[in-house]
Amino acid sequence: MTMPETVESRRTGTAETAPHGLPIRDPKRLAHWLSYALGMLVLVLAFRFFALNPHWDWPTIGAWLFSRRVMSGLLNTILITVVSTAAGLALGLLIAAFRLSGFAVLRAMAAAYVWIIRATPGLVLILFVYFLAALVPTLSLGLPFADPFVEVPTNEVISQFSAAVIGLSAYLGAYSAEIFRGGVLSIHQGQFEACHSLGLSARRTYTKVVGPQIIRVITPSLANEVVTMFKNTSLVSVIGYVELLTTVQLVYSQNFKTIPMLTVAVIWYLVLTSLAMLGQSRLEKRFGRGFNRRVVATATATDTAGHEERHD
Repeated sequence: MTMPETVESRRTGTAETAPHGLPIRDPKRLAHWLSYALGMLVLVLAFRFFALNPHWDWPTIGAWLFSRRVMSGLLNTILITVVSTAAGLALGLLIAAFRLSGFAVLRAMAAAYVWIIRATPGLVLILFVYFLAALVPTLSLGLPFADPFVEVPTNEVISQFSAAVIGLSAYLGAYSAEIFRGGVLSIHQGQFEACHSLGLSARRTYTKVVGPQIIRVITPSLANEVVTMFKNTSLVSVIGYVELLTTVQLVYSQNFKTIPMLTVAVIWYLVLTSLAMLGQSRLEKRFGRGFNRRVVATATATDTAGHEERHD
């Protein structure tokens, strides 16, 4: 065999066994099939547990799902959630502004409020507000150390509804304040300085420049707190406010259908939570335009691959 033939044969063999000429095999193919098998197993077990278990008593669930008593409790749940959420977010904005204030006294007051509320369970907070008359028999309005202008008994002001709203609002206010503060701190200080150098007021800076960025950052965490509010409304059952959970408890105390009636409550909580998550998705899409992490990651990977090919 001559030298040119040897070199040519080696070149041909190298071309035939080049890595880019071999078929690409997915090393995770077995893991994908195992995940599909696991998913099918979970579906079968879930179908067996929910559909083939007669103890769920689905006819009873269907009969009570849209009944007048359950719908009345559901409307009360929605009402207290909407009012408490609006008041809690407004309070959270105020507390966050105090936490970011340049005045040490306001920062200290806001920090103390957040510290106390976050250390107090929501149920204890609602009970404390409901029994506030034992601590403060009357509520008055006037100058300190002077005769009050207006004075009313506390029990006339703190009803079941107002106690639930005050307790849930105070609870949400502490947590949302930290979310708002975190959103502001996530914005680089240079953006505030640039807006100030352009002559923008603080209101226009927040509404036109940094506000949309803050909303994009805080939406997931804030939506989680709003979803939690739907479930926290069940805590007001301890003070006798007739919301969704209290309604189903009153029903199953009469017909002894505990699991079916609790399932009715769970179904409606799932509906309310799903609607809140849908609103969260729309809000994220609205304020996340031009900032898609998946698109950024894909573009970065493409640029890196192109850069490596050019070097090769």
